[in-house]
Amino acid sequence: MIRECSMHGYFSDDELCPACNSEGKFVMSTRERDGMARKLALVLRHAPEKFELDMDINGWIDVRDIVKKFKDGRRRQHWLRPHHIRAISETDPKGRYEVRGNTIRATYGHTVEIELDLPSSDIPDSLFYPCDPAESENLLELGISPGDRSHVHLSSTIRFAAEAGRFHHENPTILEVDTARMTASGETIWHAGISVYLTDSVSGEYLSIVSPDDPELSLLRESWSEEE
Repeated sequence: MIRECSMHGYFSDDELCPACNSEGKFVMSTRERDGMARKLALVLRHAPEKFELDMDINGWIDVRDIVKKFKDGRRRQHWLRPHHIRAISETDPKGRYEVRGNTIRATYGHTVEIELDLPSSDIPDSLFYPCDPAESENLLELGISPGDRSHVHLSSTIRFAAEAGRFHHENPTILEVDTARMTASGETIWHAGISVYLTDSVSGEYLSIVSPDDPELSLLRESWSEEE
């Protein structure tokens, strides 16, 4: 659920504003938020043409156009207004979306080709990438390519990389990327979502395998075992 505090803006999944404990005003239910977020991801990352929406070269689409197309012929979306789209963007825990004026874009996850104008300064010295354990040695030799995405997605911590890798692999291997050397060699890395960084590709010379005995990785695997 998303609610709006008159003092501190939108907040989600809390009964009260985390800043002042006010109840705030109802904006949308969890079901409405999740359904709309899935449609936004489709439009902003993969297929704006499915709703006949125009995306500019940097991935921006007019919020008012999105609202109009989402509502067209769909009585269930009669309630939708531009502020609902902004609320989804501002409360997304991973920073998947960015609103600028009357436009919105996805910050990462694109399969459509766009030109990034994201910040590329203050990049951490190391970032992390999850992979299939059977592929780790090949990646050390050949490097990482984007696959079906427009860019390689890197994570700010071992934990975030491992959690991302769990969507595809039960026990992912985590690669450490020497981003200090990459940037020193002239490679560009962009800061996208809260914990996500993007780059065109990663050469094998910048990669190493995080030890399975790494304390953070060991704790994560223990927590995964407890969940099963």
